[in-house]
Amino acid sequence: MVRVGLTTERLTHAGAELADQVGFEQVTVSALARQFDVKVASLYSHVKNSRDLKARITLLALEELADRGAAALAGRAGKDALTALANVYRDYAREHPGRYAAAQLRLTPAEATASAGGRHAQMTRAVLRGYDLVEPDQTHAVRLLGSVFHGYVSLELGGGFSHSAPDSQETWTRILDALDALLRNWPAPSMPSMPSMPSTSPT
Repeated sequence: MVRVGLTTERLTHAGAELADQVGFEQVTVSALARQFDVKVASLYSHVKNSRDLKARITLLALEELADRGAAALAGRAGKDALTALANVYRDYAREHPGRYAAAQLRLTPAEATASAGGRHAQMTRAVLRGYDLVEPDQTHAVRLLGSVFHGYVSLELGGGFSHSAPDSQETWTRILDALDALLRNWPAPSMPSMPSMPSTSPT
């Protein structure tokens, strides 16, 4: 018999909270069953397996991040928008490290289509509209911002900047300054070098 009160949504949120406490990789159906003091089999009416549970946590994290990002970007443009979106990711990672890790999970094409992933790309492109970038440079810039935001946050969460000066917050601020300057002065594409022509002069 399924335990009264257990639903897929409740299990997903409980899994997300567990991820924040012990790490996303440690979240399994078995771990969740122990938390609810039920048999593992009783959870399979709500989630297929641990992979399904993790995918649901990922979808939840992406949705929460997208909602925060949309609220932060409202009425902002240019550097203000850039800073606001960057801080959404960093603050969320600090508050919910397990969920943030979940947001990096590789989803199946069907899961990705149903996720808020597209909203994240749209938010980044909304920021870039303040910098007058056209394709393909806008896509290059989307990839750059994603790499910087997530790369820095992941290193910071891992303690990579904890043992040296200057303070990590100072570096974060300067990085956003540098990104703003780069986006306002985006370099023109390099011209491919022309192959040298063989000499036709007599030797």
